[in-house]
Amino acid sequence: MTRVRLASLAFVAHAAACATPQQELAQGQEQAVVAAVRRGQFELSCPTAAGTVLSETMLQPIAWRGLERAEYTIGVAGCGKKASYIVICPTEGAGCVAGASRTDAPVR
Repeated sequence: MTRVRLASLAFVAHAAACATPQQELAQGQEQAVVAAVRRGQFELSCPTAAGTVLSETMLQPIAWRGLERAEYTIGVAGCGKKASYIVICPTEGAGCVAGASRTDAPVR
């Protein structure tokens, strides 16, 4: 095979392996909800609290060659209380982090 043909095959294989931002957000959604619900269950003292995705977006790398990250806003409610969390997940690897809770509003 010629070098040009090998290069074009490598490019096609790489392009096929890449996911769109929407696919990456969908793939990380479950892990983000789990991270937010665990934190919410602890902070709300409610082991039956459940989560809902309120919004999601892709964050661009902060620095050159940095990691792209997914940002989710997750609402967690249970036991007459609710909170919302901003969850950040790297697109490569694992380890979502849930932060920025707001627990001052009772469920109506």
